[in-house]
Amino acid sequence: MNLPWLRKTPGDFSEQCKKLAAAGSNLGASMQALASYDLDENQLYRLTKLIKKLGKDGASLTPLAPFRLGILSNSTFDLIEPALIATAARHGILLECIRSDYGQVMQEALSPASAVNASNPDAVLVAIDYRAFPLQARAGSKDDADRAVESSLAYLESLRSGIAANAKAACILQTLAPPPERLFGSLDCSLPGTLQNVIARVNAGMASNGGILLDVAGLASNVGLNNWHSPQQWNLAKLPFASAYVPLYADHVARVIAALRGKSRKCLVLDLDNTLWGGVIGDDGLDGIKLAQGDATGEAYLAVQQLALDLRSRGVVLAVSSKNNDDVARLPFRSHPEMLLREEHIAVFQANWNDKATNIKAIAAELSLGIDSMVLLDDNPVERDLVRQFLPQVAVPELSDDPALYARTLAAAGYFESVAFSEEDLKRAGFYQDNARRVSLQKQAGDLDTYLASLNMEITFQPFDATGRARIAQLINKSNQFNLTTRRYTEAEVALAEADPACFTLQVRLVDSFGDNGMISVVICRQTDAATWEFDTWLMSCRVLGRRVQNAVLRQVLEHAESRGITRLVGVYRPTEKNKLVEDHYASLGFSETGRDPDGSTHWELIVKDAKVQAAPMLVRQIGFDAVVEA
Repeated sequence: MNLPWLRKTPGDFSEQCKKLAAAGSNLGASMQALASYDLDENQLYRLTKLIKKLGKDGASLTPLAPFRLGILSNSTFDLIEPALIATAARHGILLECIRSDYGQVMQEALSPASAVNASNPDAVLVAIDYRAFPLQARAGSKDDADRAVESSLAYLESLRSGIAANAKAACILQTLAPPPERLFGSLDCSLPGTLQNVIARVNAGMASNGGILLDVAGLASNVGLNNWHSPQQWNLAKLPFASAYVPLYADHVARVIAALRGKSRKCLVLDLDNTLWGGVIGDDGLDGIKLAQGDATGEAYLAVQQLALDLRSRGVVLAVSSKNNDDVARLPFRSHPEMLLREEHIAVFQANWNDKATNIKAIAAELSLGIDSMVLLDDNPVERDLVRQFLPQVAVPELSDDPALYARTLAAAGYFESVAFSEEDLKRAGFYQDNARRVSLQKQAGDLDTYLASLNMEITFQPFDATGRARIAQLINKSNQFNLTTRRYTEAEVALAEADPACFTLQVRLVDSFGDNGMISVVICRQTDAATWEFDTWLMSCRVLGRRVQNAVLRQVLEHAESRGITRLVGVYRPTEKNKLVEDHYASLGFSETGRDPDGSTHWELIVKDAKVQAAPMLVRQIGFDAVVEA
């Protein structure tokens, strides 16, 4: 029932809450740290009271990112909402919840004036279980079963459509945890019309229809359906599941919300000795470390390596941080016949005698990733504690003394939660690995112009289209550092911009001599009058920083603006905790500042005919516009 990847809650938790309430600075970071223990329901409730009090008092909780969540449910959510708010802080989210009245799910979704829809939510969680669906069917009747499945999926689609039209928000649907009771035993799963069979088909239909899913069925299966469902608590209070699992459920909801805000981790940093293999390579030698099939301990470490490889195959970057001599640390990667991980799988290899915090900072810099993108897997509690103290932004799972549980614990922690997946995600680990090689080349090149010329860059510009739409929406919702306005749009809203004649859109891709960087920039310009385009959205991947790619993007915008009679470009920089990187973006490109808001936002203007923009040498390709242009 607990969350074993989190540290045990300290005995003075209540005192720490009191100290935090009295503190005057770093409240958001301190709140996140306090939320990052394995808290029970009462502790989560206490932390939520503190969050609400500080909010009511006007205290700043940055860097927690605000998120408004609508909740539609056929069950009682009074005990669950406080746990959601406190748990969201663990994931870097300042959560506000707006709930529908009990059982008013469809009414709330379809009414534009409902409390949830009128609150302008960032997302709506449809937290309904199997009891809300028309699942009645005669066992053995395929026709009855088909009707039950079709009507249930139609019900969900009506909810989703209503939320999209009225709340204009992302919709999070829960899969259905079936009850544990069975009529026919093992036959229930295959016999049409049984509750088990119909629910399985509804879940499959939900998954095939796309959208954002919270896999409650999988979560309930992990803990056991008999444990998940509490007939007593449903009968007494209409609780959708046993209250003991509220912290676990809240963590899974918060992961999805964090993923929507681009807060999923991107890099797994691996310790070596007693983490990837048993023993100490420097002392035990190649033949002495435990890493082999047929050996229980060796197979435990191979499971960690296999999980790391699987994560890499879906786009997570792998790095190594080990206190060791470099040549000794690399020996198993090069020479051990049972090693699954090899040097080519590791983007950055830091084997030296520096502390882990110093090494992780070096890894982040070489990959052009934020510290909060990192996860450290390390068997040593002293090293884990050091990194937590000096780099609290890094996720560091607790590990038991049994290496057989390492892989399971890392997977269960959900650091790499995703709400979408694209072909480009498959290549992401390679993108960052290539980027580390570029950084190395830049150090050798001496001057920037020589380095940029040596990259043989080829940039491609296209307007938004259906093919790129999912990746565009993913970038818009995940990009934080190089993002001028940090506006978030759903895939449906991206499609609206794509079709809007008053919008000029760009999706930008970059290839160089090291490989394909994939989609690296997204631009939306909205026409505000006959002669003006405003940069609604301009974001870029930090992988391409320092290559004057933003100059090439601006030149492309200027070219199209001039061809359409646009004489003026305007933009705004809206500061956040993470985008200080681009506060001088417009100034560096020749824009003039025209105003400043109380919140620190700055407004900028560029006259098209006066613009002078120098880009790096690169081949420019335009698809969907004109022919190839040399630059």
